Amino acid sequence: MTWLIVILATGTMLVLAVFMTYVLGWANRTFHVEVDPRIDAVNEALPGANCSGCGYVGCNEYAEAVVAGEVPIDKCTVGGVSCAAALAKILGVELDRSWPYRPVVHCGATYEDRLGRNDYRGEHTCTAANVVAGVQGCTYSCLGFEDCVGACEFDAIHMVEGLAVVDYQKCVGCGACERICPRHIITMVPFKKERMLAVTCCNKDFGKDVKAVCKVGCIGCKACGRASKLFGFEDDNVPVLDYEKYDPEQMDELQVALEKCPQKRLLVVGKPSERDLAATAGEEVGEILQPDFKTTVDDTKWHG
Repeated sequence: MTWLIVILATGTMLVLAVFMTYVLGWANRTFHVEVDPRIDAVNEALPGANCSGCGYVGCNEYAEAVVAGEVPIDKCTVGGVSCAAALAKILGVELDRSWPYRPVVHCGATYEDRLGRNDYRGEHTCTAANVVAGVQGCTYSCLGFEDCVGACEFDAIHMVEGLAVVDYQKCVGCGACERICPRHIITMVPFKKERMLAVTCCNKDFGKDVKAVCKVGCIGCKACGRASKLFGFEDDNVPVLDYEKYDPEQMDELQVALEKCPQKRLLVVGKPSERDLAATAGEEVGEILQPDFKTTVDDTKWHG
């Protein structure tokens, strides 16, 4: 009798195994999703930084969008032109001329230059301070609480005397600093050359009001606009440089505009040239400030 039970159990398990094999095979054929092999090839060509600089959560999601034709092949800021060329080869398309995008800080005022600063005792982040009135006179300038420093994974932006300063030798253009800045004073611009002219102020007020809150802010004199047609004044009084028409090989009129700016808010930014490095070779490098994410609760003395 025992042997009969064993045979029945074995037979039942065998029938179930054959049945489940058939079901799984049917499900595999029915629900199979064909994956384009180019997605894996594109993903392999990407740097794998997953920095979200392209606007997607990670490199794999960007690879899927590229293969689907939903996004340009030159959106990977970390990989740059060489990565875009590799993607163009994989997809069999031509690569149009493109430029690497790098951040520009549209503020040049350090703590010493800002007027009307008050003792801020709230949470030391730009996001928190930005919703509090009266932190400093200028409502457009850098708050200096290092949100951008904490967001950068490449150690490419530091706080110097309360002002965000980009290290273009380390910057890969991921755009994290631009996305996290609550005042939007950091924008990504096409660097058609390693050193580019930039407007380092974004105060839209009239000159008298600007001088009341900042020693070095743009006063809206429009001297730069008279020197070059590349400067527009769509945003009230502050000049906006048209980077689409910007030609780094024709700097004559831009140089005139730079020299005419009374507040010296037109600056050349980017990787330092050999001449710049030689001029500062003997200078001591200051200690890089580290972000302090304490809140007012951390220093509270509790009683009772």
